[in-house]
Amino acid sequence: MFSTLFAAAAAPAAAGEPNPMYSFGFLILLFVVFYFLLIRPQQKRAKEQRKMISEIAKGDEVIAAGILGRVENVGEHFLTVEVADNVHIRVQKGAVSNVLPKGTLKSS
Repeated sequence: MFSTLFAAAAAPAAAGEPNPMYSFGFLILLFVVFYFLLIRPQQKRAKEQRKMISEIAKGDEVIAAGILGRVENVGEHFLTVEVADNVHIRVQKGAVSNVLPKGTLKSS
């Protein structure tokens, strides 16, 4: 008795199911929206950061790990940054968050 009632109740629901292509199209649309709103801008920022780090040269004024200083030596993976007179620290290139305009250290 229950099986006939269940089969009768399930039959109208099957007729009202949406086309599976709509669900697939919605997933594709969702992926496209995520790509343009989240993934693409993040890739662009990462590319700009890599370019900035690769162009660091001796004498540039940088903020590395929250420390303001002038680049004294550029290595493959590390920078030597002068943070005060005769005070040098070594930081990883990836720690550089910003290259400042020339003359920033003199004005502060």
